[in-house]
Amino acid sequence: MNNNNAFARTVGFARAFFVFVFIALAALPASRAVAQSFVFSSVQIDGNQRIETATILSYLGVTRGEAVSTADLNDGIQRIRATGLFESVDATPRGNTLLITVVEYPTINRINFEGNRRLSDDELRPLVRSQPRRVYSPSQAEADVAAISQAYADQGRINATVTPRIIRRSDNRVDLVFEVFEGGVTEIERISFVGNREYSDRRLRRVLETKQAGILRAVIQRDTFVADRIEFDKQVLTDFYRSRGYVDFTVQSVDVSLTRQRDAYLITFNVQEGQRYRFGEVTLSSEMDEVDADVFEAALRTRSGDIYSPVAIENDIARLERLALQNNVQFMQVEPRITRNDRDLTLDVEYVLIRGPRIFVERIDIEGNNTTLDRVVRNQFRVVEGDPFNPRSIRESAERIRALGFFGNADVQAREGSSPDQVIVDVNVVEQPTGSLSFGANFNSDNGLSLVASLSQRNWLGRGQSLNFNLSTAETNRLFVFNFAEPNLLGRDLRFGFDVEYASTDNENALYDTEKFTFSPSLTFPIGERSRLGVFYSADYADISDVTTASAPIVADGLVGGLWTNSVGYTYTWDSRRNGLNPTAGVYLRFGQEYGFGDVEFVKTTAVAAAEADVLNEEVTLRATLEGGLLSYTNGNSRIIDRFFLSSRQMRGFNPGGFGPRDALTDDALGGNAYAVARLEAEFPLGLPEEYGMSGGVFFDYGSLWDTGLADTSDVLYNDFTPRSVVGVSLFWTTPIGPLRFNWTEALDAQPQDDPRSFELTVSTTF
Repeated sequence: MNNNNAFARTVGFARAFFVFVFIALAALPASRAVAQSFVFSSVQIDGNQRIETATILSYLGVTRGEAVSTADLNDGIQRIRATGLFESVDATPRGNTLLITVVEYPTINRINFEGNRRLSDDELRPLVRSQPRRVYSPSQAEADVAAISQAYADQGRINATVTPRIIRRSDNRVDLVFEVFEGGVTEIERISFVGNREYSDRRLRRVLETKQAGILRAVIQRDTFVADRIEFDKQVLTDFYRSRGYVDFTVQSVDVSLTRQRDAYLITFNVQEGQRYRFGEVTLSSEMDEVDADVFEAALRTRSGDIYSPVAIENDIARLERLALQNNVQFMQVEPRITRNDRDLTLDVEYVLIRGPRIFVERIDIEGNNTTLDRVVRNQFRVVEGDPFNPRSIRESAERIRALGFFGNADVQAREGSSPDQVIVDVNVVEQPTGSLSFGANFNSDNGLSLVASLSQRNWLGRGQSLNFNLSTAETNRLFVFNFAEPNLLGRDLRFGFDVEYASTDNENALYDTEKFTFSPSLTFPIGERSRLGVFYSADYADISDVTTASAPIVADGLVGGLWTNSVGYTYTWDSRRNGLNPTAGVYLRFGQEYGFGDVEFVKTTAVAAAEADVLNEEVTLRATLEGGLLSYTNGNSRIIDRFFLSSRQMRGFNPGGFGPRDALTDDALGGNAYAVARLEAEFPLGLPEEYGMSGGVFFDYGSLWDTGLADTSDVLYNDFTPRSVVGVSLFWTTPIGPLRFNWTEALDAQPQDDPRSFELTVSTTF
């Protein structure tokens, strides 16, 4: 029985094997048949309406009468599909005829947006590459969705969704609609730092462009996460530390995470500060025989013991290169060689003067300036065609072009010219609006509420000139100002200014009105690395009216009538606050004199000396200002309209005309021919979140206004130097509509006839 079963199984396996072999052999000819070539005598295209048959055949690549393999036919069909013009492409062999059936994508009739409120249609439309009257492409529509979504993400709305919809129309047309769900704003809830020891989180957050969300998040618009902005923040954070001597500072990583509810970002900067270094030995040597090293060494400004800063080295190099040009030394380069002394935390710097390659500027090409004239851009270069090429000078020129404020983007690159020793400088700019028309309101404690209208153009007719009209009317005064300035007169760093001003006052605190007109052209030019000198001519008309009930000195001034005066003068300024070597301190000096001639002769002298420093790891800012003025007449006498009157910006804690010489009978403020004020101030954080933009301050003012110059001073109070002192506290609030300052003051030393006040507010807004 078992043998029979075994025999039966053997027979079954044999039968199955022969059946399998038979099927395989039968299938072999069929496979060979599929691999065989086709020969078509004709190719028929069906379904195409806009696309020409010849165009489709060119993509197919099949020629009548030629043998075509299945693979070649499939490749041709794929090429037709890859054009993006058809929804579907099918190929059907029918004997000697190849039938290609296509369904064309529709044409876009129009493009609409629905559901968008935060970004208008005009803002979204430039992001969309799909266009009306062009073929609809699903892949392009998806790319448009990504672009719109990114625009919302840049505004902090990372949960925004965009869905493309098509609405079928006649004649194979569609309306393309992007349905937008904007979602909520995903703000930056917290910016923190790990590894910082010398500077607090609050101080470092002030460096960053990215801000935490606060109560003003609706208008700040810098509290959303933008990856490019984070990269910029890493660079400025590095520059901040290294300019303060931390040469090993690095941003090791930036961790960006979302809260569990996905409604806020948490950003953490992981930093390594390293040690602070100072300058060690600073020397200079020359490898050029014609260069006297002693002459160039005298131009160095860095000193041993100063906190190390790359900015100081850059400034020294720029100074040495300018000196080389002045001494007609061409192709000189300055190579700083730095030796590190880790033991005493110093860096020795040796400036080596070497001969650089002989490369010249072949030409300067400027593109993108549709309105701005070429010469406005060229004026920012200190080199012209044919001059030796200096990379540093080109970089400085690029910075000056960007600082003009005329361009949204300015890219300056150098490339090889017609020969290896020639360089072409390419300047590509993108212009931006430079004019504004505004209507608004100003308020300050001196003049109250005033309405303001202004027209401003910083690039008049593309010539780089500035033009300003300002009209202001308040309860007590009216003001019209016209300013025109040409910053590069005759193609040089010479600023020409032309100012016209008309002012009239209804002085509620005195029994007289004033009217004044001023016409003044001026020239300003640099005389040093941080100093400038301005010279001017001024023609003034001044009149005092409605003095019938005023004091006797004012009545006497009014009887003179309108009076023209002519004067010339100069103003010298020196400023190290922005371009000094110390990033935490700066000094500002201004000294000017005006000489009157004609019917009256006088000398008017004014001076300001101010210093500012950040202390306590730059958490507290200290400011000190000394200001004064002196008006002396050699022919004639000063009138009340000519004398000094101090505003609350010069001496806080008093109303306008609230201190100084006064008429004992009418209490009219008479002004003074001399004043001197010292102001001390400290600004510090209040412990509030940095994004609120609030800080506190304390101040102390000490000064006086005196000397009316009148022959009879029997009825004049405080004509001699009578000092006043004021203390106060301040609240600073930086807002998008302008800085607000609240002062609460207390006069420590005031005279009985003075008019002090305990609160001051300054705010300016435009709408």
